[in-house]
Amino acid sequence: GAEQPEETNQQHAAQEHTTVSYREDLSDYNFSKFAATYFANNASYQFSKRKLKSSLLDLYSAADVISAQALWITILRFMGDMADAKYEDESDESKHKPVMQRVSTTLGRNFAKSKDFQAFQETLTEHDRKMIHRTLKKKSKIPSELKSIMENNEEITDYQEFLNNRSNNLDKLHFIIGHGILNKHLRDEIFCQICKQLTNNPTATSHAKGWILLSLCVGCFPPSERFEKYLRPELYAPYCEHRLDRTLKNGTRRQPPSLMELQATKTKKPMNVSVILMDGTNRTIETDSATTAEELCEKIGDMIMLKDRFGFSIFITMQDKVLSLQSGREFLMDAISNCEQYAKEQGLSERAADWKIFFRKELFAPWHDPAIDPIATGLIYAQIVRGLNLGELVSNSDKDLAMLAALQYYAEYGSEMNAKTLQERLKDFVPKSVLRSETAPRWMQMIETAFKKSRCVKEFLQRAVAKEDIVLFAKITWGMMFSRFFEAVQSGGPSLASANIIIAINWSGLFLVDEQEQVLAELSYPEVVHVSCEEDEETDVGTLYLGTIQGEEFSFKTFDARVVSDLVNYIIDELKRRSIYAVVVQSYKSETTDDTVLSLLKGDLIALGQGFTGESIMAEEATWGYGECNGKSGYFPTESIYILPTIMPPTGVVLNFYKKENAIKSKKHAGPIYNTVQRKKMHTLQRFGADHFRAPIANVSSSTSINSVRKSTVEQLWKHTRDPMKAPLLERLQNDRAKCDTAVMIFTFILKYMGDLPKSREQIDVAKIFTPAMADDLVRDEVFCQIMRQLTENKIQISEERGWDLLWLATGVMLPSQPLQKELFTFLRTRKHPIAVDCLQRLQKTIKLGTRKYPPYIVEVEAIRYRTVEIYHKVYFPDDTDEAFQIESSTKTKDLIQTITRRLELKSGEGFSLFIKVMDKVLSVPEDYFLFDFIYELMEWLRETHPSRTNDNRIQCEYQLFFMRKLWINVVPGRDRNADEIFHFHQEVPKLLQGYYQLTREQVVDLAAYIFWAQYEVTDVPLLGKNFHDFLPMLMAKDAERLQKIDHWKRDIIAKVDSLKGISVSEAKLAFLKLMQQFSMFGSTFFVVKQATDQNLPPTLLIAINRTGFHLIEPHTKEILHSYSYTELNFWSSGNTFFHIKFGNMMGSTKLLLETKQGYKMDELLASYIRNFKAQAQRN
Repeated sequence: GAEQPEETNQQHAAQEHTTVSYREDLSDYNFSKFAATYFANNASYQFSKRKLKSSLLDLYSAADVISAQALWITILRFMGDMADAKYEDESDESKHKPVMQRVSTTLGRNFAKSKDFQAFQETLTEHDRKMIHRTLKKKSKIPSELKSIMENNEEITDYQEFLNNRSNNLDKLHFIIGHGILNKHLRDEIFCQICKQLTNNPTATSHAKGWILLSLCVGCFPPSERFEKYLRPELYAPYCEHRLDRTLKNGTRRQPPSLMELQATKTKKPMNVSVILMDGTNRTIETDSATTAEELCEKIGDMIMLKDRFGFSIFITMQDKVLSLQSGREFLMDAISNCEQYAKEQGLSERAADWKIFFRKELFAPWHDPAIDPIATGLIYAQIVRGLNLGELVSNSDKDLAMLAALQYYAEYGSEMNAKTLQERLKDFVPKSVLRSETAPRWMQMIETAFKKSRCVKEFLQRAVAKEDIVLFAKITWGMMFSRFFEAVQSGGPSLASANIIIAINWSGLFLVDEQEQVLAELSYPEVVHVSCEEDEETDVGTLYLGTIQGEEFSFKTFDARVVSDLVNYIIDELKRRSIYAVVVQSYKSETTDDTVLSLLKGDLIALGQGFTGESIMAEEATWGYGECNGKSGYFPTESIYILPTIMPPTGVVLNFYKKENAIKSKKHAGPIYNTVQRKKMHTLQRFGADHFRAPIANVSSSTSINSVRKSTVEQLWKHTRDPMKAPLLERLQNDRAKCDTAVMIFTFILKYMGDLPKSREQIDVAKIFTPAMADDLVRDEVFCQIMRQLTENKIQISEERGWDLLWLATGVMLPSQPLQKELFTFLRTRKHPIAVDCLQRLQKTIKLGTRKYPPYIVEVEAIRYRTVEIYHKVYFPDDTDEAFQIESSTKTKDLIQTITRRLELKSGEGFSLFIKVMDKVLSVPEDYFLFDFIYELMEWLRETHPSRTNDNRIQCEYQLFFMRKLWINVVPGRDRNADEIFHFHQEVPKLLQGYYQLTREQVVDLAAYIFWAQYEVTDVPLLGKNFHDFLPMLMAKDAERLQKIDHWKRDIIAKVDSLKGISVSEAKLAFLKLMQQFSMFGSTFFVVKQATDQNLPPTLLIAINRTGFHLIEPHTKEILHSYSYTELNFWSSGNTFFHIKFGNMMGSTKLLLETKQGYKMDELLASYIRNFKAQAQRN
């Protein structure tokens, strides 16, 4: 394959990659394999100096084959493998006409003869008049369908003319790369020709030039997907592959490389350009062939720490030409190449192209606030002052100019006016065009007067405020000067005075301007209903569609369709986000007597209140907003309004257009997409309701307006409503006043949860819906009916989604009565909604496993709300590891224990338990409890015992779920290695270190060594000697230290550790457990307690509870004072601060009252051992 010269290999090795490197294994792809598969006429894949009889690849047309042959000769000449032409064309046209233009002419000759093209070209001529900031882009005007040039002798003539005359390297480059840019069918051909010449090339110079050519090509256009995998292995050098990645990311260039790019590729140096800022400073920026205006703006913004970047653009100037690259996808190097080609047209060499790059404000945002970013304001201020002085910005009001001059003086010198300073700087403050020596005193007087009147002077404001005022004045006064301009041709819609127009976009709206700068149409942003575009990849000419509130639909042909569409949509979206104005597009009359809900008429203006903005109203969850309309304040349904893209109150003229029929529809809350057939199949409660629901109540309209007729509407109890109920649905509930009130209240909570009624900012607690339902069979049926009703013919999608939340939650915790159960099954089976299937499965599990005791826990509520219905819970283990396990609403503790036992490959789950650690308590979870019921009950208990200062009943305490051995029954070290390693070792070590065991010195040494070997690395052994004091608390109990001197412990433990070398961590853990097993208290749970009831016992006791019974231990000597088997335990009870126990029988019993906060644990542990023994006895 082709090899790159050594020096090029090293080039840019450290260059920062802005795209993800190509990860696919390409070892099976190489150029020779591609050539064998795709080359035509058995062409060789290796270096050759012969002329090509045809193209290397099968090409699109005969004309492309001719192009390929001309390209081959040019590539050979560029690389020095073929002599250049003998003659030099002396004609001025040939000398001064850029090669790119000649290539365009050749490729587009046939199309250029057509009337369509001639008409089209007229629309793209550059205008002689000079409009500031005008876009003068020289895009390639040759749509690629023009490549239908088949046999035509004129192409051959064009190529002969180029090939028969001597040309420089840059011209050859433009010829080769120009073909690749303009004709995508030739790109792989060009890459293949260059790769062929690089393969086994015997000449170092030719080889180096070939790499330069290949580098420049991949910097301008990409290969096809088919050839990319074969080209990449040839480009293994970081420099070339990085260039290809950048081209694939940013797209194909529109112009061939500049002289600057050729020099940079030859010298292998980065391309640095100097960018002039409007405050007179400049910044040097590193660029590459694919650098876009957007990337350049981003780099400058980062460099100068610019916060407010919207509307800043890149401009390039040369002589009297100004070209705006804006801040998007335009390539910087295309603009520089354009300048070089323009210099050539003027009879200069490309080197003489004296271009400059500027970074300046081109466009203000409607929401622009100069106080937000002082750096941005400083740059804009400098630009305005410069523009005024040079006559770019013109004002016909001397009063305004004097005011601006006064503000400029304040910005630079502060609140003290010095006449001498003003006189010296007058030429800087007043435009050159109006300042004369005879008018200078008058200007001085006007400026001084304006200065005294200025609010900055009166209020002693900061100097920065004066700059901010100048910027705001410029935004409002010179809107057209701060606009982005786009050339376009009208192709549809209401006829304008001229088809050739310029679309100007600025902070106040869109302007359609003719070539004489006359405004033909003006649209403020609230008048724009939609903007979209269609792009044509073949021609680069897109279609822009513009719809207005007046019902007009414009269409335009423009190169910038995508840019205009994106820009206008961005401005409209941002305006809506910030807006506090909405217009009613669908009249709304509330059926309730609630004064807090507004009645709306189409075309009414609403000013949002209570912190609502367009952003919060447009949020998917928002079904109600708050605002003022016609002098009244209240809530309104968000699907009835349209957020206006404005930060100022709209005019009456604009609002009147919104009153028209079909003017606009609210895009909020589209209805669920069900067709008629699906709707008819959906089961409803209509028939069930006829037998079991109360009679409907007639609602009489209370409207007294002249136009309204008093109507009465009858409730339809089986389908969706937004209005609260006056009575429950079920007839059987009507006679019970308390249950009636409960059912009506529940329905109000359902409406609020679903967004059918306004609610406060806090989330609705679903416990208010489910707690009463779970306590009463009739109320439970009522709740199921209410939810199914709200899911029937619900036209609001977000409301329907929230309704499915409630049904999902309900089916996981409770069951309706048998008659309603059948209705619910049929209801769910006839629904296409994905949650319906989940509800069916949950319902079947609830029937099988039983109903829950408590309402859904917050984790379940959030899971369905965010549609993450698979709930995973982290479970922690004693060895400091954790794993996530799936938990369902129907998961009981014993189910999770079995799942964990299988996952950890334990021999048996007997004796293991789940524990919840919350605050300072660790509680064992009963095996037959639903896990979420236990957590809910625990949280309720905590809320009662630890009331929240904020009175927020929904506050959840942080808790952790642990899995540990609780009952040490049939535990034999070595029988279950996983249980030993994960649980037994790590649960026993803390007990040992607490000093609960009576040990000899030898046992202390052995156990300490095993702990060290199990918990530390071999590399830590030297540290044990150096930092023995630090290790000691992790290896032995504090009270064991007194058995001998520290130095002796150090000597003995290190000796024992050294003797363990060669054994594994698992073996050390097992040895530890086997030694511990020898103690009678092995596997005990220990409690340190106080007592005062028995004078024969010490005041502080160590209690051990294990498989053999209840043991009283002297805490210092570890001597067992008394042991009671389970048959001797008569009675026990516990409270927050005590544990009370009786031993013996009715004939002779002893009592012991222990002071401890661990009483609940002792109580539960004893009960668990006894339950286990009873279960074993039953099994036996």
